[in-house]
Amino acid sequence: MIDIKLVREEPQTVRNGMQKRNLDSAVVDELLAIDEERRELLQKVETLKAERNTVSREIGTIKDKNERDAKIAAMKVVSDSITSFDEKIRSIEEKQKQLIMTIPNIPLPQVPVGKDESENIVLKTAGEKPAFDFEPLPHWELGEKLGILDFERGVKITGSRFYILSGLGARLQRALIAFMLDLHIRQGYLEKYTPFMVKSATLFAAGQLPKFADNLYKDHEEDLYMVPTAEVPLTGLHMDEFIDAETLPLRYTAYTPCFRREKMSAGRDVRGIKRGHQFDKVEMYTYCKPEESMREFERMVADAEETCKLLGLTYRVLQLCTGDISFNACIGYDLEVWAPGCQEWLEVSSISNVGNFQARRANIKYKDADGRKDYVHTLNGSGLGMPRTLIAVMENYQQPDGSIRIPEVLLPWMGGATEIR
Repeated sequence: MIDIKLVREEPQTVRNGMQKRNLDSAVVDELLAIDEERRELLQKVETLKAERNTVSREIGTIKDKNERDAKIAAMKVVSDSITSFDEKIRSIEEKQKQLIMTIPNIPLPQVPVGKDESENIVLKTAGEKPAFDFEPLPHWELGEKLGILDFERGVKITGSRFYILSGLGARLQRALIAFMLDLHIRQGYLEKYTPFMVKSATLFAAGQLPKFADNLYKDHEEDLYMVPTAEVPLTGLHMDEFIDAETLPLRYTAYTPCFRREKMSAGRDVRGIKRGHQFDKVEMYTYCKPEESMREFERMVADAEETCKLLGLTYRVLQLCTGDISFNACIGYDLEVWAPGCQEWLEVSSISNVGNFQARRANIKYKDADGRKDYVHTLNGSGLGMPRTLIAVMENYQQPDGSIRIPEVLLPWMGGATEIR
């Protein structure tokens, strides 16, 4: 979340940030009004408490019973007023907290202003779109013909947007996950195996609640949610902690299945397995000092790019405009790979520098040798996400006879299989 001091001292900066995101900034004025009311009440309470303390000391020196009783009665009225004001202040502070949670992170000056994804900027394209001497099939046809992708049974056992991977199709996805985890470990990330369910406080810390409550799967009896991304438990690892500055940056990687209701994408990408309520993803996550965060951001982008390169996929890097960066991010890039069967670019990674936005919500600070304390900066990125990486491998490595050649980097995890046919 943003700092309330920023709203007080630089309200126009916050308004400008929201307007660049194409959002109504009226909440800033509402916050300022509430904050002014809160400070006025606090001043009244402090005045009453000072009066009560002074009179309380005087009461002990008053010998006349009637005068003493009158003072005690007057102080009871003052105490009741203090209690009433304290309750109002708590109510106002809760409202203030709820309002400030609706304000997204402020985009950095270098983020291009735009209304939506159509105004993202392609920074570079790596590789050439592959040329085939046959008509490449989309993954939904290719997978069914090879018997590795079963839509009918996925729908039968669960419902729409679910599917079954079978045999070498399932193994190929598992190989991709193992390859990416091992790659990120070589790149300097520490692997974490985290719970696939988290409590609401963890989701709040990661910026998922209350904004995205409608897209989360929740246990109807317990305060537990299925994770929408490993970013959430990786944020929760250091909630309410001081991190030793000498250990920063901390770089983590984790695999989790991800669960999202996809209510905001109803009707989109209905063919194939591009978008579903359950998918797998390998995540990269970094905690660092504020002065390191842009360097770590570029590093994370490069690490995700290396994954695409090693898989031999044509990809491009997009800088997200203000209308498309995530709620938490102050800057973000997407990586998209070319899928020749679908004939489209598929997003496989979204990399975000979140600044101290999550750290404020999660109360994560670092402390250096001189005792200086500050909020850490956090960054996250897919490294990469399924099933779109799987789609790209299937479609790019398909052969004229309908088989799929296994990329060389995945062979160690394929149990001797070099192709799927």
